[in-house]
Amino acid sequence: MRRDFAIVIPARYASTRFPGKPLARLKGAGGIEKSLIQRSWECAQEVPDCVGVWVATDDERIAAEVSRFGGKVVMTSPNCRNGTERCADAVRQLPELPDIIVNLQGDAPLTPTMAIPGLVDRLASDDQAAMVTPAVRCSSQTYAHLCADEAAGRVGGTTVVFDQSGRALYFSKRILPYIPAPSAVDANAFVHLHLGIYAYRQSHLMAYASAAPSKLELIEGLEQLRFLELGLQVGIMTMESPGWEPVELNNPSDVQIIEKVLLSREIS
Repeated sequence: MRRDFAIVIPARYASTRFPGKPLARLKGAGGIEKSLIQRSWECAQEVPDCVGVWVATDDERIAAEVSRFGGKVVMTSPNCRNGTERCADAVRQLPELPDIIVNLQGDAPLTPTMAIPGLVDRLASDDQAAMVTPAVRCSSQTYAHLCADEAAGRVGGTTVVFDQSGRALYFSKRILPYIPAPSAVDANAFVHLHLGIYAYRQSHLMAYASAAPSKLELIEGLEQLRFLELGLQVGIMTMESPGWEPVELNNPSDVQIIEKVLLSREIS
């Protein structure tokens, strides 16, 4: 039987690449504009069997926007260093939450939320995993997007490599694995795009938050690497492409790409 779970959406105003990103306006089908945080919250509302959705932030502007569209907010410490720490801080303030917490990142309105029940099931059945997160084999279009970002010096999506049992070996903002040029025609077949959803047990979430940031985490700017450096197992749930490009809003140039997907999926 599936365990109960709650969704927390961490959102911060400060961003080196895109300050004020959660309040960025994204136009959907019919020309309707909504903030990024509202679109992320609406994405979370589609998940079945969830006991509740909260936005975790330390910024009053984001909190005001969430209250405006009817969402629930938890004000967290400004000292949270990443979204996972912010989720842990929110959980401390919401003691009645279930054991499994899902982190749905606030800059990913195209997240395939149909993956979340599977993540919860996988975590509930895997006593060795501290956290479970999904990965999608890159389409040629997504791979081209990653390559274009890398060539322009922009940070695009995150890739992940994992072992035969589905345990994460490494995450990177570089395209992994390295593929020699002669293989470039079908290079996307070897690359897995990590999607920004995490399912944790509360005990592992709190252990993470009580540990100091790891060296690789700081170098890559990827919070999930702390789990690996602590020796905690991270399960990777592979899934098929959802039928659209699950682009995150990492750079202002991503706005047009996301709006095009919203239009094609008829999301207002």
